[in-house]
Amino acid sequence: MRTLVLRAADRDQRVRAVGAGHSSSPLVATEHTLVSLKRFARLESFDKARHIATIGAGMTLDQAGAALHDIGLAMPNLGDIDQQTVAGAIATGTHGSGKELQNLATMLIGGRLVDGRGQLVDIDEDSDREVIRAARCSLGLLGVFSSLRLRLVPAYRLVRRELWARTDDVLAELGLLIDRNRNFDFYWYPRSDAAKLRVMNEDSGAGFVIHGAKLAESSEGWSHEVLSKTRTLKFDEVEYALPRESGPECFQKLRALTKLKHRKQVAWRMLYRTVAKDDAYLSPAHERATATISVHHNAGLPFEDYFADAERIFREFDGRPHWGKKHTADATQIMKAYPQRERFLAIRDRFDPAKVFANSHLETTLSIAS
Repeated sequence: MRTLVLRAADRDQRVRAVGAGHSSSPLVATEHTLVSLKRFARLESFDKARHIATIGAGMTLDQAGAALHDIGLAMPNLGDIDQQTVAGAIATGTHGSGKELQNLATMLIGGRLVDGRGQLVDIDEDSDREVIRAARCSLGLLGVFSSLRLRLVPAYRLVRRELWARTDDVLAELGLLIDRNRNFDFYWYPRSDAAKLRVMNEDSGAGFVIHGAKLAESSEGWSHEVLSKTRTLKFDEVEYALPRESGPECFQKLRALTKLKHRKQVAWRMLYRTVAKDDAYLSPAHERATATISVHHNAGLPFEDYFADAERIFREFDGRPHWGKKHTADATQIMKAYPQRERFLAIRDRFDPAKVFANSHLETTLSIAS
């Protein structure tokens, strides 16, 4: 890997690390070198008593979940899909849902990477907190990670329930649904105007669901078995992170817009989740309790007008675009949405002064200086 980076630097070329290819924004696009980390896919070391493990950066969330379970540890949360690499999930701020649960990047407490000079660099939360705050949601701009050191939790089981309900009933009880379940989110379906709730708790008798909701599915198992599902459907998606208190009003505006203007063309769904705040510089949940809303559209159908209308609403509520989803935010909008962008770029300059790990999309979006 060091040889690839040194050769690229000598030739004034670029290197981008590719994960599982789940992101739909052009994060890894390059005319030069793409680096796969599939061979870096093993559990390297662990300290069960301290709930810490070091893994290869190429492990997928699915692989890591199984390997960590074997040693009695688990990730605090997962998203809908577990086929992303752990490195990719950390680099983009991938998240699940839960009022007290942060995005997956906050697991990162150290690791090893190759920087833009071709040097092996070890980073650690205890010795350089600022670097870790940049490495969480780094978009691959600090270097290519070979290993990641993660702060984890003891293995735990969850009971998962999926229920159908009236959307207005869900919104009326939204605060209780968020506050009284470990994990809660809901899908809204434009054609039927119905909602599907998903609630998960460690105790089968715990949690809260609204009166009249109809159970569609129930399951129980270890967290890595229950939190995510295998999905083969293809779709396009735009997602923004909002101040949590703005989430319900923003959703209602999106719901009304979709029913008024886009319902005939849209057969897919909208996803509402919550994320706890963190301090990573480019995290969509930076220093604010967050609600996220994802707008989906069937793959292969025109999505541009629908997503453009959605983005205008998201921006009314101080929304921050998800790095791995489609968005049209320009540098001025990103500067406003991510107040610690300059601090991140200062650390990026230390690790990669020649911009070996940049690409045109990120240079433009973040205004990375030449």
